[in-house]
Amino acid sequence: MQPIYLLDLASQQERWLTVRQAVVAQNIANANTPGYAGMDVGAFEEVYDGAQLQMTETNSKHLSVDALDPESSTTKESAPWEVTRSGNSVSLEQEMLKAGSINREYSLNTSVVKAFNQMLSASVK
Repeated sequence: MQPIYLLDLASQQERWLTVRQAVVAQNIANANTPGYAGMDVGAFEEVYDGAQLQMTETNSKHLSVDALDPESSTTKESAPWEVTRSGNSVSLEQEMLKAGSINREYSLNTSVVKAFNQMLSASVK
């Protein structure tokens, strides 16, 4: 049986949301650190399109890199709303907006998976 594409896509988006939430939490934790530049993760569409190519292992000792893995993800500096005298570019308001967006996207992702699971269960019965 082949894996269901929608469930795989939802799983990968959930992993991306986890990475983005970790970056937002790091920004908030360093909101008062002098010289800290706020970071953000690229859009899910960009990350997912780049993750289509899979490296092939020719030896069992080779390491594979997953573009949606929190440890191997890359972050970019986010566009600051303002830079304080200390050189810190983190805006707590902007980070709270990002956290709210992550929450909404996660809820939508969960709802879609739940609805799809109910449809699959109904079709099997």
